[in-house]
Amino acid sequence: MRFWHAIKDYVFIILVVVLIRSFIVTPAIVDGGSMDSTLADGQVVFINKLAYKIDDIKRFDIVVLKTEKDKIIKRVIGLPNETIEYKDNVLYINGEIVSSNIKFRDTEDFKATTGSNEYFVLGDNRPLSKDSRMIGNFKKEDFVGKVKFRIWPFDKFGTIDK
Repeated sequence: MRFWHAIKDYVFIILVVVLIRSFIVTPAIVDGGSMDSTLADGQVVFINKLAYKIDDIKRFDIVVLKTEKDKIIKRVIGLPNETIEYKDNVLYINGEIVSSNIKFRDTEDFKATTGSNEYFVLGDNRPLSKDSRMIGNFKKEDFVGKVKFRIWPFDKFGTIDK
């Protein structure tokens, strides 16, 4: 009984940490340059795993997605039932220009469509990014969570500006 009394606080702390990491928030390391200059290789971010259980996926959200082989960080560009087109570095959704204050690398012209429950994602560094242009659209169940906070490097610690 003394042994349990001595370790119960530690067991509780470990249990809480495991539950938080499993269901609420977990850290991730950015691997590669596909999100430059928003996120750089080696930076550490928090993935909010609850975000899309309580809120909708929005255009320009930075997200972590499951692929067949691993997890990737990208930006949501197309929402369900949309036609996405880049023409002369201008984004068109369903034929209408969509403006953004986000700075992307040049994007080659393309056109794509999403079905119901499908999302189109791109990396911010388009020439280096393996994204929906190659992999295809993603379904809501492919979303691990939303990335909104960077914890490393310390000089960039804080909320990630879109």
